[in-house]
Amino acid sequence: MRIFETRLCPSRSAVLALVCTLAATLSWAGPREQAKRMHDRLTGVPASAAVLDSMAAQIEAGNAVGAAMEAMLEPAFYNTKLREFATPWSNRDQSVFPLLNDTTATVIGMIRDDVPFDQVLYEDIVYTGSAEATNVPYAQSNNDHYEDLQNNRVDLSDPGNLVQQRQSSLPDAVIGPNEAAGIMTTRGFAEAFLVAGTNRAAVRFATLNLMCMDMEDFRDVTAWPDRVRQDVTRSPGGDSSIYLNDCLSCHAGLDGLAGAFAFYDFDEDLERLVYTPGSVHPKYLKDGNTFRYGYVTLGDSWINYWRSGPNAFVGWRGPGSGMGAKSMGMELAQTRQFSECQVRKVFESVCYRTPNGASDLQAMSSIADSFEASNRSMKQVFAETATYCMGE
Repeated sequence: MRIFETRLCPSRSAVLALVCTLAATLSWAGPREQAKRMHDRLTGVPASAAVLDSMAAQIEAGNAVGAAMEAMLEPAFYNTKLREFATPWSNRDQSVFPLLNDTTATVIGMIRDDVPFDQVLYEDIVYTGSAEATNVPYAQSNNDHYEDLQNNRVDLSDPGNLVQQRQSSLPDAVIGPNEAAGIMTTRGFAEAFLVAGTNRAAVRFATLNLMCMDMEDFRDVTAWPDRVRQDVTRSPGGDSSIYLNDCLSCHAGLDGLAGAFAFYDFDEDLERLVYTPGSVHPKYLKDGNTFRYGYVTLGDSWINYWRSGPNAFVGWRGPGSGMGAKSMGMELAQTRQFSECQVRKVFESVCYRTPNGASDLQAMSSIADSFEASNRSMKQVFAETATYCMGE
C-alpha cells in the first residue's frame, strides 16, 4: 500500500539523499510495516515475528481493526499504555507519574473487560487486585493495596490479577449502590478532588478529564444564577459588572452541578472518603457572609444550567437534574461531548499528535459514532484510531 506519493530525489546532497530514502521507505510501506507501526503505537514494545505476521495478514485482508485488537492482547497495552492514559485523571497536576491507585486501576479494568465506558462516571464499580496477585488487602484509608501491585509489577492485563468489584461491597464502605458514582467515588479521586476546598474541583476535573472541557469552555453569562453560593462575591473589587460578565459565566453552571457532592468529603485525618447522607459538609457553607443572599446548600440536589444556550453543542442526553453524584455522572457521561472527548484523547495517545484538519475531524466524528454504536467500547476506539493513523 502506498502511503505517500513517490518523489524525485536530487543526488547533490547526502542530506537530501537520506531524506529521499526515508520518503521512499514510507511510500512503499506494506502491511508488515503498518502492523509494526500500529503495534508500537498501541503498546510501546516490539511485537514478536509471529504477531507481526498475523497482524500483517489481517491488514492485507482488509481487517486492520482486527489487527489492532490483536496488538491489544499485549500486556504492555494495559500495564503501560492505559496506565499512562488514565493516571492523569487521578491528580490535579494531570501527571502520568503518581502511583497506581483505585481510580487508574478501575479505568484499566473497564477498558480491558469492555465495560460500557460511560459507566466510568456513575456505576457501582471498582477494580482491585485478587488474593493471588497481592496479600495486601484493599483498605479505605490507604493506597497500600495498589502500591503493592505496582511494586511487584503485577500484570493488570490478566483478569485473574485485577478483578471487578462493587464499591459498595468493599470492606468498611460508607456508600451504597445508589451513592457510588464510578471513579468519582473512588478513594483516589476523592483524595485529589474532594479534599478540603468546596467540592467544585470534583465537577471541574470530571469535565476536564472526561469531556475535554474546562470551566472557561462552558462560559455562559446567560445561565440562571440562582445556585451561585454565598462564598462568591457579587462585586469583586467593588465592581458588580465583573461578577455579571465573568464570575457568573462559570459559577452559575458549576455551582448548579456541584451540589451533587454535598454529602461527600475526603477526611485528611482518616485518609478516606466519607459520606454523610442528609448532612451537608461545612465546606459548602463557609464564607457565608461574603454574600449572604447567595444560595445556601441544604441537600445534594443538582441542576444543569448549561443544557441550553452556547453549551447546547455538548449534546446533553441525561436527566438534566437530580440528586447526588450518580445521576450527575450520568448527565456528563451520556453526552455527545463525552464520546468525542474519549476519541480525542485516544487520538493524541495513539497518533502522537493533536487532530488537525477536516480529515482528522471527520475521522474522529465517525469513530465517536462507532463508540456509541458499540456500547461505548473503548477497545473499539483504540482499534479504529490506530487503524486511521497507522500509515503516518
